[in-house]
This record gives sequence, C-alpha cells and structure tokens, in this order.
Amino acid sequence: MTSMQSRVGWLLMALAFEALAQRVITVRPAEIDDVLVNPGIGFMTFQRFNGDELNTGLRWTEGFPIEYQEFKGSLENRNHPATSIAYFRIYWKFVEPEPGKYNWPMLDTALRTARSRGQTLMLRIAPYGTTKDNDVPDWYRRMMGDEEGKKLIAKWRTDPEDPRYAEHFGKMVRAVGARYDGHPDLESVDLAIVGAWGEGAGASELSAKTREALVNAYLDSFASTPLVMLLTDEKTNKYGISRKPVGWRVDCLGDMGGFGNGQWSHMLDYYPQAIVNFGMRDAWQRAPVSLEVCWVMQHWKDKGWDVDYIIDQSLKWHISSFNGKSSAVPKEWWPAVNRWLKKMGYRFVLRKFTYPETVRPHGRLAFTSWWENKGVAPSYRHFPLALRLKNEQRTEFFVTGADIRQWLPGDNVYDGAVFLPADLPAGEYGLAVALVDPASRAPKVKLAIAGAAPDGWYPMGKVSVRND
Repeated sequence: MTSMQSRVGWLLMALAFEALAQRVITVRPAEIDDVLVNPGIGFMTFQRFNGDELNTGLRWTEGFPIEYQEFKGSLENRNHPATSIAYFRIYWKFVEPEPGKYNWPMLDTALRTARSRGQTLMLRIAPYGTTKDNDVPDWYRRMMGDEEGKKLIAKWRTDPEDPRYAEHFGKMVRAVGARYDGHPDLESVDLAIVGAWGEGAGASELSAKTREALVNAYLDSFASTPLVMLLTDEKTNKYGISRKPVGWRVDCLGDMGGFGNGQWSHMLDYYPQAIVNFGMRDAWQRAPVSLEVCWVMQHWKDKGWDVDYIIDQSLKWHISSFNGKSSAVPKEWWPAVNRWLKKMGYRFVLRKFTYPETVRPHGRLAFTSWWENKGVAPSYRHFPLALRLKNEQRTEFFVTGADIRQWLPGDNVYDGAVFLPADLPAGEYGLAVALVDPASRAPKVKLAIAGAAPDGWYPMGKVSVRND
C-alpha cells in the first residue's frame, strides 16, 4: 500500500467515524385522541372537589363556607368530567369576620383539600350577595349603618364611593395577596370589586378614584398568581389590562335568551360586543379566559339551546376552563363535551424530535423539537421541558429553557442543547422527554401522543455515551 493510499484510507475511516458520530435520530410520535386532564384547563368542580357528590337538579350553592363531604377514596366525578381545578367562591364576611382578622384556616383548608384531590384552587372573594345572610361583614355593616334607604345601583348592598369601602375591602384583598400570591395550589383569583356575587354590576358607574383603588388592590398584590376580571365595562376592563396582563371571565355562558322576553341574550347581544369594545379580545394570549355556565347545563338542554354553538363560541373566545357548577352533564351531550375538552385550553402534540445517536461524556446533546398546540390557548403556568437520560446505573435530568407559556395555538419550535456530566459512565441510555413541575421535576402535563411510560415520561429512543 502506497503512502497516498494509506492517507486516503485513514481519511475515509475518519469520515466514516465522523458520520457515525453525527448520525441523528428522528422521532415522529403518534398522536392520540384521548381526553387529557391537565393543569389549569378543562371543567372544574364548584364548592366541591374531585370525588364529591354533585349538585342535583337545577340548583347549586355558592358564597358560603364549603360543606366538606366525606372522601370515599375515589376521585371520580359521576356524570361529570375529571378535573384539575376546584373553584371556591366565598363572601367577604366569612373571610374577615372581624376587622383586620382573617379566616386563614378556611382558605388553607380549601387549598390543602384541592391538592389532596389532584386539583388547584380558583378563588373569588365576593363583597356580598343579595340578602341579609350574605351582606357585607357584620362589623362593616355596623360601621356603615342601614343603607337600604340610599339610592344604590341595582345589585349593590353598600355604597362603594364611601372611602371606607375601598379602604377595607382593598385591605382584605391585599392581605390575601400577601399570604397567597404565588402559592403552588392557587390557580387564579377573580378580580371582584362590586356587585352581587362579585359579578361587577354597576362597575361602569364608579368614579375613577374608586375604580382604580379597588382594581389596584389586586394588581399590586398578585404578581405571580394569574388574575381574571369579570367582563363588566370598558372603563374597568381597559384600566386593568393597561397595567398588567389580566384574563377575563363571564358567569352566564350559554344564555341564548333566558331573561325577560327572550329577545336579548348574553351570547348574542353582550359577550361578542363586550369582548371587543372592552379591549379584551387579545387578553387570552397572556392570561386565562375562564367561563361559567348560566344556570346549569341541564337548563340549556331543557331550553333547547344549541350546545355545539355555545361550545364553538367559547372556543373562539379562547376558553381555558369552565365552571359547570358541579352539576351533571346531560348524557346525550357527552360527545359534544368530550370534543370541547380536547380543544379547551392547551393540547400539546410533539410532532418531531431529533437528537444525536452518540454523545461523549461532558459533550453536547443537541436536539430539535416541533410541537403543535391543538388547543385554543397557551399554558399560563410554567412547566419546563425536561430531558432525562436513564439506564440501570445512572439517571440524569436536564431542564431546558423552553417556555410553554409562549406556545400559542398552532406550530411551535424549540431547539436546544444540554451538556452531559463529565463523569457520566459510558453506555446506552434511554432518552425521554416531559413537561415537568418546576419544583419536583416530575412530569406534570400529559401530551397528546402515544407511548407515555407509567412514570409520565415519554421515551424518544436510545443514546450511546462513548468515550472514544
């Protein structure tokens, strides 16, 4: 063999080894059509938790302390979807029974129970209801005296323009924020300021000073926990979103003409116009949209209202979660509800994932990923994309910089790289991916792809760690 032939031979061998080292594995996971229960999206329980008995008939309870049911060991909700959210609506009088003294055990118990049932807690503290048993706190009523003779706006039980209202109600909101903002079990907080049940009736009539004081109590106090505003009026909604990202909610989804003479409805004559005119059309891109049933779903059916139309409108508005008031889903509507659940909020399909077949210890494992969000909204909480290398001797976790809060509906691409530890033993490792809890690093979000392992990770294939 000549010297030239020898050099050519070595060059070919080197190129062959380089090609081997650079070989890229491409994975195209199979999509699945299952209903997925994921954090922060889907149906929710109301004044109840997973595993509790539902409300019966057309009635429900709200605003009063939760009457806890005995847990029977099953998280199944009979005639109702499985959920990741529990909604708690409570009147101010029960949160602050004495001035400056707060019923933290009540809220702590609700948060703790939600966690034990696989849920997070959505919270609204309503200033009052419509009757004497759900008035403002007794101490506040004594301070204000009997206001029934005042010319108050409908669904107001006290005058919010009296400076003591913004002072004391705002102080309570700030105290709740100081204690619970960023709590891992607190999903979101409703920005309730006036009106029966905290629904915001008459908010447009507030003075700018009062409006801003009440809204600021929330905006200043909740920096981490998402806020949602009632879709009340242009002044209040535009002021809120001018300061920070705030989502929105309504409490009468599905009304197709159930008030008065049936010539007016929330679905046709209020919500579509208000979303645009109040500046909330694009709010969903940065904060959640959470909608509540008008009456209960059985009422919709009894009225003959088109459930598919109602669902499609909510999806157009980028709904993430729905409060059906812990009432049964009419059995004929389960196919429609399951279709809804597969679009509500986010739904991540990993379309393509690539990675090198061989990596050296302390080397760079570069990967590409293409995701499709087939839902109508992003995730509003941060669940990092993580990689795991595992064999019988060693397990290594790598948290990437991917931010799924930016993954809007449609295609999303995230390409990155992680560096292996210098002391990683040579050998074959299984490579898996997951969207994980930022604290525990355990898989948190179910993907709409086949192949999930029992521990929640999604295997992508094998990686060979080699020293040569």
